[in-house]
Amino acid sequence: SVSQSCMVRISSLYPPPLALASCAKPRDPALKKRDDFEDILEERRSSSDLRYALRCYVPVVYKGIAPCKPGVLKTAVLQSDRLRHVMSKETGESADVIREEASGILEEMAHRLRLGTVRFFAYSLSKAFKALFQRVRVNEDGIQRLQQSIQEHPVVLLPSHRSYMDFLIMSYILYTYDLSLPVIAAGMDFLGMKIVGEMLRMSGAFFIRRSFGGDKLYWAVFSEYVKTMLRNGYAPIEFFLEGTRSRTCKSLTPKLGLLNIVMEPFFKGEVFDVSLVPISISYERVLEEALYARELLGVPKPKESTSGLLKARKILSEDYGSIHVYFGHPVSLRSLAQGRINRSQYNLLPRHIPRRPSQETQAFVNETAYRLVRLQEENMVLRPWVLVAALLLQNPDGVDMERLVEQTSWLRGLAVSFGAFLDWPDYVSASKAVASSLALHTGLVRTEGGRAQLAMEPKEPGSPEEDLFDRAASVLSCASYRNQILHVFLRPALLGMAMQMAEASRKDDIYSCFSFLRDVFSNEFILCPGGTVQDFDEACYMLTKCAAVHVQKQEVVATEKGQRILSFLTSLFQPFLKGYQVGPAPFLELVDYPRHFCFLGFLPSATSELTCYEALSSDVQKNALAALLRMKVVRKLKV
Repeated sequence: SVSQSCMVRISSLYPPPLALASCAKPRDPALKKRDDFEDILEERRSSSDLRYALRCYVPVVYKGIAPCKPGVLKTAVLQSDRLRHVMSKETGESADVIREEASGILEEMAHRLRLGTVRFFAYSLSKAFKALFQRVRVNEDGIQRLQQSIQEHPVVLLPSHRSYMDFLIMSYILYTYDLSLPVIAAGMDFLGMKIVGEMLRMSGAFFIRRSFGGDKLYWAVFSEYVKTMLRNGYAPIEFFLEGTRSRTCKSLTPKLGLLNIVMEPFFKGEVFDVSLVPISISYERVLEEALYARELLGVPKPKESTSGLLKARKILSEDYGSIHVYFGHPVSLRSLAQGRINRSQYNLLPRHIPRRPSQETQAFVNETAYRLVRLQEENMVLRPWVLVAALLLQNPDGVDMERLVEQTSWLRGLAVSFGAFLDWPDYVSASKAVASSLALHTGLVRTEGGRAQLAMEPKEPGSPEEDLFDRAASVLSCASYRNQILHVFLRPALLGMAMQMAEASRKDDIYSCFSFLRDVFSNEFILCPGGTVQDFDEACYMLTKCAAVHVQKQEVVATEKGQRILSFLTSLFQPFLKGYQVGPAPFLELVDYPRHFCFLGFLPSATSELTCYEALSSDVQKNALAALLRMKVVRKLKV
């Protein structure tokens, strides 16, 4: 059979390690201690916003140094040995022309922080946040840890990125707690916004191109600008590891460019240590939810503009629930690199001469990036709505309210046992939690006759294609909330799918299937390179803890109680399996589909009637194609 031949090939491609762990107890995510939260809007609702904006602001600074004026910073960059070296290697133009070009790049890029502009934003954002959100909750223990780190070492702030609101809320919180305002890496798109672009620059943003296109001078100016700020500790540096907003609300594969830059001063011995601070920003309702769904279905992203910002004022009349911002424990780069990076290699050349990172360094930076994104995921605060959304997507024809409440309560217990950071106090009943979730998301759910169902009916009659688009947009919007909890269930779900795929209980066979599925989905989810055995052990432990499986020396067997859990987990990830089946179909008509991608053989084959709307997501299609390329099923040619 296809599945049996598939199993033989997968076992040979993904053999078990020589000493596959016998599911020794790994770290239990459910036992992780997390901080409490305070609502920073509570005081704002009872006091003057103007007094708040104009209050005395004296932030703590690195080693007590005086803040650096933007002009002094620019001069330091242009006169640095590194930039002079790069400019001396530029050919085809005179030294004066090259120096002028470098100065122009820096002028376009650099921030011009002005306290007056910061105060204006503090006042305006107070008004906006009180209108938009019920609460903005922050873990104050994390703030205290950050305050200590800022005084001791250069700090890099690494927030998750789900909304344009992220960098605004970050600066607002730091201003509220008298912490140094960060300098923020922002895309050049924002400069196209008249007035607003310059105001962002004066509140700490510095602007960079989306791609440098091999422009060595631009890269040299940009990297030296960032490293000069870091070496001197002028201000915390803030950027998004994911590089762009996640339209699907699950973590994206980290980009390494800026992380390489901020690590280099430590590798070269120019700073004693660098504190990397992962920050998790969780939205109960995302401002861009409808926009994201349309973009995933191929509608071009609207260009950032001041007029677009003014048109968006209508959202101020809507309720977007709560925001949770969790400042994670600062991660010491020095501790991470100990025993991993041989820093003496950087003494072989003068520090100002650029050098390509070694394979050892690249592997370390990549591993660190994945580790930091995992920390962001673990500290994401989840509201009951993400559980409700997951259940509604598994019941597209609707579900009785009584059953929905029962299922949500059951899923709450499972999620908490797997380590979910769930904001659902014990005194709030399941029925109340479900009712408030549905009330906040009336645009996505229809409730009538004691039943709840996704609102998939077109708002206006249209063509079949338009109706399909509207239904798909509704599903993708709801899926973006379900996606927020996928990291909690990912590893147990991969094990459940591997057990279904192996069609046998031998641990080695199940491990081979687990390893294969993990490889396939490595673009879709945050799966740390080289962590297959650890993930397998974690999955075994979590499913054993909830009595879903029984793990023996040579076997992994599902229990009778575990059938409901395993069924839910495989259903939760089935849209991605179907997406990988349907999305690459045009390519796989040209190759032997079962032979190359037969891990999908245990699913019903795709039919002409597309019932899985998530397969229309450009994100799923892109990741499926990336998996095919990486596994050498197809190859990419430039024509």
